Amino acid sequence: MLNRRALIQAGAATGAAPFLLPALAQAPGAGTAFVVSGFPAGGMGDNVARPLAEKMRGRYAPAVVVESRTGAGGRIAVEYVKRAAPDGLTILQIPSSPMVLYPHTYKKLAYDPLADFIPVSTTVNYGFSFTAGPGLPPEIKTVADYIQWARSNPKMATYGVPAAGSALHFAGMLLQKAAGFEFTVVPYRGGAPLLNDVMGGQIPVSFNVIGEVLPHVRAGKLRSLAVTNPQRSVFMPDVPTMVELGYKDIAIQEWLGWFVPARTPADTVTRLNALVREGLQAPEFTEILTRNGLQAIHQSPAEFAAIVRQDHQRWAGLAKTTGFTAED
Repeated sequence: MLNRRALIQAGAATGAAPFLLPALAQAPGAGTAFVVSGFPAGGMGDNVARPLAEKMRGRYAPAVVVESRTGAGGRIAVEYVKRAAPDGLTILQIPSSPMVLYPHTYKKLAYDPLADFIPVSTTVNYGFSFTAGPGLPPEIKTVADYIQWARSNPKMATYGVPAAGSALHFAGMLLQKAAGFEFTVVPYRGGAPLLNDVMGGQIPVSFNVIGEVLPHVRAGKLRSLAVTNPQRSVFMPDVPTMVELGYKDIAIQEWLGWFVPARTPADTVTRLNALVREGLQAPEFTEILTRNGLQAIHQSPAEFAAIVRQDHQRWAGLAKTTGFTAED
């Protein structure tokens, strides 16, 4: 029996799917392109990948499909794309952590982010919110309040993160170190399931991507105690930064980037980079970014490669500071 991917590819190749025919006539690429995400549908990544994929459909390939391959904090998707043919038809969309942080926290990785991939472009960057839900008493309004409450209620002193060993997890560990108090981290498989539990009160606080909690903060259903951006977020201008509150090491912003397997032809990388730039500049995409608390950021492949190397080196020092080692 053909799986979903095989059916899509067969349809694109034979013209069996009528809705693909107009795209097939004008597409320079052959076959179906897949944008592989390491996190579940419905989260921040979807808000970026799907509009870009739609813009590329018929121009880069007859069909461009977003495919989630979740688990292991994004590593499953990274490993999958590493093994893919270097033909430009399998694209990795991944936050920075699996590429620049995990090499310093996992004793064994099945990929080398600097050798096994070609950076195409960043798409967006974003900060994190230290978010309180209905599981935290409403009188707790500041980070200092929370730390005092956690000391008095150690069994309830838990915080959620979208992935173990991620940059958001490190934000929590750096807060623990500064506060001199150990909280219990609860890792999830992506931002969407974490948000569900924060909204439901199962987790009192969490570190989330700002865009994922922004509408709920605006609606008064959640409250942000602080953000991790180096400067105040334009989306939450009334919320203090962790740096303002005295936590100077918690100045963390992350990017979401596109990569292809090593040995992908340079002209393919260049063409893909140009289409990403076009998509990010589209007026409708600007509206999506604003709504979701994201800021577009595009670089050439060479510029992005330099950022990957720089962040890879920076996280080496931060990981050493916490002494954290991830478990497989």
